[in-house]
Amino acid sequence: MATAAKKSKKVDDFSEFQWQGLNKRGQKVKGIIRGDSEKEVRTKLRDQGINPRSVKKKAKPLLGHKKIKGADIALFTRQIATMLEAGVPLLQSLEMVARGTDHVKVRNLMLTIADDVGSGSPLAASLRKHPGVFDQLYCDLVDSGEQSGSLESIYDRIATYREKSEALKAKIKKALVYPSAVIVVAIVVTMILLVYVVPQFESVFADFGAELPAMTQFVVNLSELVQAYAIYIIAGFIAAIFLFLRSMTYNEKFRDRVQAFSLKIPVIGMILNKAAVARFARTLSTTFAAGVPLISALDSAAGASGNSVYRDAILRVRDDVTSGMQMNTAMINADVFPTMATQMVYIGEESGSLDEMLAKVADVFEREVDDLVDNLTALLEPMIMVVIGILVGGLIVAMYLPIFNLGAVVG
Repeated sequence: MATAAKKSKKVDDFSEFQWQGLNKRGQKVKGIIRGDSEKEVRTKLRDQGINPRSVKKKAKPLLGHKKIKGADIALFTRQIATMLEAGVPLLQSLEMVARGTDHVKVRNLMLTIADDVGSGSPLAASLRKHPGVFDQLYCDLVDSGEQSGSLESIYDRIATYREKSEALKAKIKKALVYPSAVIVVAIVVTMILLVYVVPQFESVFADFGAELPAMTQFVVNLSELVQAYAIYIIAGFIAAIFLFLRSMTYNEKFRDRVQAFSLKIPVIGMILNKAAVARFARTLSTTFAAGVPLISALDSAAGASGNSVYRDAILRVRDDVTSGMQMNTAMINADVFPTMATQMVYIGEESGSLDEMLAKVADVFEREVDDLVDNLTALLEPMIMVVIGILVGGLIVAMYLPIFNLGAVVG
C-alpha cells in the first residue's frame, strides 16, 4: 500500500521545468519542458542534442500554494467519511482524496499521511504530526474511533461537526462584514468631504467677514487639520489596525477584553452569544457521543467556544462537574447560558440522552444565528442611520449654517 502511495505521488508531481543549456553549435538556449524529475528532464534534453547547464522546477501558480483553510479540512473530512462508509479501505481513501484535489498542500498532506498509515502508524498519530491543520479535538475523536473500531461513524460525526462549524463561522463573518463596511464607507465619505468639499465652502465664508457659527468653525478647523496631517492620519490609522490585529493574536488579556466587549454590542453581540452557545453544544455533543469522557469533552468545548467569556464559564462548569455537581446546575451557576439550553441539558441528563439533547440545542441556536444574520440589515438599520447622520449629516449642516444665517451675517 505504501508503494501505491508513492506511485500516485509521482504521477501527481509531474511538473514543468525551466532549463538553460548549450545546443550542438554551442549557442545558449533555454525553455520549459515537462517531466517527472530533474534527472529525467536532463536525459530528455541530452537526447535532443542539448547540454543542460541549469534545470529548475518551475514554480507552481500562487493559487496552488494557498493555505489549508477550515473549509478545505471540512471538505476532505467529508470525502474520507463518505469513502469509509462505502467500505473503501482507509489507505485507499486517503490516496483517492489526494488524487482528486487541485489543492497542492492538501494533496501533499494526504499523501504524507497515507505513507505513515501504510507503514503501520495509527491514523490519529499521523494526524498529530500536523497540528497546524488538525487540532486536538479532531485527533482525539479519530483516536477514539480507532480504539472502538468505529472509525467510519466517527469520521461522519467529525465531518458533520466541521461542516456545521464552518457554516456558523461564515455566518458570523457575514454579520461582522456588513456593519464594518458601512462604517468604513462613512469614514471615507467624511474624509472626502473634509478634504475636497469643506475648503470650497471655507473660501466663500472668508468673504462674509463675520464670525462663523461654532459648529461650522469646528468643521473648518477639522478640515484644515486633516489636510495638513492627512498622511500622518492615514499612517496612524493603518498602524492602529496593525497593532489591534497583532494584539488580538499575541496578547491574550487584550483579546479576552475585546471578546467580552463584543458580546455587549447591539445586535452583533446577540449573534455572537448565540453562536458561542451553538459551538459549545455542538462540540460537546460530538465528543460525548464519540465516547470521550465528559470532563475531557468539556475541555474541548471550552477551547472551541470562540469567546473568552464562554471559555471561562465552560471551564467553571467542568470544575463543578468534576466535584460531583450535575452539568445543568453548573451551567445555571455559570450565569451565561440561556434557560432553554440549561433545561435541555437537564432533560438529557435525566433521560440518559445528553448527546442528543445537546445536538438539538446546537440546531436551535444555529438556526437562530441564521435568522439573525439574514435579518441583519433591518436590525442594524437604525444604528447605521445614526452613524451616517452624525458623520455626514453633521458636516453638511455645519457647512450650511452660515448660509441659513446669511442675512444676519451680512448685516
